[in-house]
This record gives sequence, C-alpha cells and structure tokens, in this order.
Amino acid sequence: MAQVELIMPKMGESIMEATILKWVKNVGDSVEEDETILEIATDKVDSEVPSPVNGVISEILFKEEDVVEIGTVIAIIATEGEENSVAASPAVKDSLPDKKQQASDNGQSNGSTVKKEEEKVPATASAAPSLETSALEGTRFYSPLVKNIAKTENISIEELEAVQGTGAKGRVTKHDILSYVEQRKSSPQPQHKTVSPPNVSSPISTKVPAPTPQINDGNVEIIEMDRMRRLIADHMVNSKKTSPHVTSFVEIDVTNIVNWRNKVKNAFLEKHGEKITFTPIFIEAVVRAINDFPLVNITVEGNNIIRKKDINIGMAAALPSGNLIVPVIKKADHLNLLGLAKSVNDLASRARANKLKPEEIQGGTFTITNVGTFGNLMGTPIINQPQVAILATGAIRKKPAVVETEYGDMVAVRQMMFLSLSYDHRVVDGALGGSFLRRIGDYLEQFDASQKI
Repeated sequence: MAQVELIMPKMGESIMEATILKWVKNVGDSVEEDETILEIATDKVDSEVPSPVNGVISEILFKEEDVVEIGTVIAIIATEGEENSVAASPAVKDSLPDKKQQASDNGQSNGSTVKKEEEKVPATASAAPSLETSALEGTRFYSPLVKNIAKTENISIEELEAVQGTGAKGRVTKHDILSYVEQRKSSPQPQHKTVSPPNVSSPISTKVPAPTPQINDGNVEIIEMDRMRRLIADHMVNSKKTSPHVTSFVEIDVTNIVNWRNKVKNAFLEKHGEKITFTPIFIEAVVRAINDFPLVNITVEGNNIIRKKDINIGMAAALPSGNLIVPVIKKADHLNLLGLAKSVNDLASRARANKLKPEEIQGGTFTITNVGTFGNLMGTPIINQPQVAILATGAIRKKPAVVETEYGDMVAVRQMMFLSLSYDHRVVDGALGGSFLRRIGDYLEQFDASQKI
C-alpha cells in the first residue's frame, strides 16, 4: 500500500504558517480526491484543505489549534499501490522544504533572539512542547514555537496569559509573542530608586508604584475582538508605522455618470444579467490613471522600488460582521466596463458569504474604498500594505456648482463628490500623488454619457 503525504499548502505570498482549526476527517476515514480533510486559518483568510488522492487517513501528525509551517507534512493518506511508496501532495510539491528545516523559525526574529533547534526533529514530534510543559501551560493553548520564544525571553506564564492573541480563539501567534517581546524591550521597566537617609549607611531600595488600574463600576460592556478584527487592527497599526501617510482631496462633477447609470441600469441588468454600480466606473478611471502614472503602482522593498506591471485593483468590501475584506480584481486593465462589473459583483457577493478563495485576496497593487456607502463625504484611508496608495470615494450629493457654458458661467444643480487619495510619502511625493488624483477626477468628469451598453 502506498502512502501520500498531505502537506500544509502555501496560502499566498508572505504566508509562512497556518493554524489547524478543525479536522473534518479522522484516522481510518476514507477520503476521495478533492474532498475536504481539514480547515485551516492564516492571518489572511480561513480555508479548506482537500485530499490530493483517493484513500484512507492512516495518520494525523498535528492537533487542532497547532500552528504549522507551510510545506510541513500534516497527515498520511494510505492508497492502493506499491508497498512503502511515499509521495508528496501534488498541490504543494514544489514548495516542500527540506524536512530538517521544518522546525526552524525561518528567520523572522523581529529583533528578538530565538535559538533555532539544532537537533533533527521528526514530523510527529512537531506538536510536542520544546520546553517543560509544567512551566508554560496556562489556561489557553500555546504552540511549541510560542513556548520556546517565551522561555528564551524569560517570559512567565502570568505575562504570557496577558498577551493579546490574534489567532483562532484568541491563540497567541508567533507574531503576537514577538511583538510583545519588542514592546517589552522598549517599554520602561520598573525603576528602583536608591535613597540614603541621614545616619543610615546602607541604601534603601524603593519601587516606583505601578499605575492604578481602571476601576470597572459595572456600567460597561467588555467585547472581545474576534480574530479578523484583531488582524485588521494589527495591519492598520503596522501600515501607519511603515508609511508616512499624506492625503490629498479633489471635488469632482459626476453628473454625467449618475445620469448615464440611471438611464441604462435596467437595460444593463436585462441584457447582461448584472447590476451596474458606480464601483466599476471608478475602477476603470483608476486603471487609466495608473497607466498614465505607473509609479503609483509600486511597492517598496528596502531601498528598492518594485514597479508592478499588472494592475490588480483591491476593493474594500464590508462584511455582515462589520469587518472589512479586500478582494482583488486581477489584471483589471484587461477588462472592459462589463468585465469589471461582473468581477465587482461576483467578488462582493462571495465576500459577504465568506466564500472567497485565498488567492482572491492576494496580490493587490492599488486599493479603492467607498466611504460614500456609509453616507460619508470624504475619508482619509489607511494604505493597504505593501501598496503605496489607496483611493476613497465619497458620497455623491446634489450641490449648486459653477458650470462653464458657451454663454458664460452659470450656477446649476450638479451631482458632486469628493475623492481622497492617501499615499506613502517615502516614494510618492505631493506632485505625483496630487497629479494622479486629479487625473482620476478628470477621467470621471469626462465620462461619455452617450456610450452604449
């Protein structure tokens, strides 16, 4: 009987580990090819791992709540075939690392000193703690890596229990513990003052009193952040730390767009089976402006600027939970208005139903967020790292405006809106950011209201 190794799959660039949320199949269960075996979570999205073959689950190497590096063998599937034959899962065969390195930390020390394991660790031992279980058990689950870091940094179980986790069910991830270590080093430690009173030859050590904790009088409600909200909070803080944000604004006249959409929306739905919203029109203008100013479609790596040739537009979508997710329209410059409308509607619908695939929220090069959906006139959005700019579209409102005509200037009621662009001032200066934003506005104001559907 042959054996096939089920590998923790690579869920996107920069994703180095995943948490096992639930084993759908158990040892001894039969599975068919593409049937779900387990559910996993990364800091981006929850997903299901299918079976690469038909067979029977013969061994499960990790427990639920374990954090596993990508490329690690997580289960063995027995199939019909040659005795003792072992093969890698075809879905991730190319990303399988040397097994000797599966227990190492891939170098993401984040400023802390974490010793790598020098001994070879068998796959079945990966779920076991690398330090005394009695020392760091606590009331919640901690991965071996988190325990090892805590031991190396002399973090007590009391301290570890106080660390806010962003993983599933509040689990403390490697990022959480490393961030805590960094804050711990930068935060002032309790100071000991040496006081020598008169006629006393030996010094007296007195501790500075700790701040008085806030008193809960019972007239409050404590709401624990869910996993996604913790991740969003972490990403927003990191974005502000990474990029010096600058925001520019323009006000534009979108009367032609509003009139055209009102005129064609019923016919568009009847002909194409799709609703036409303002979002694909905004995306079309952004794509044209990026073609004019390609240095907005970039990322920063150290001292290098990486210009992306593909234009992948992320669109922030609100979820029923109140959280946000950013599905990505890949190669948006290859789509016409109908193609953009179909992509926008499909991604938005599946985002609300939590049915997006991991690759559909990866690889964005520019993001649009529609704050006008909530009745806001304008906003100052936070950049979606590692991008360098994000556009916010405000609410469309009727306003009196000066209109230039062949008979002279006149005041008329027009459909007006604000656009705001936040950009990374390390690489996008005011001239580039302001010119790019103005070009988007120009394309929207020049919209051809006579075009056919």
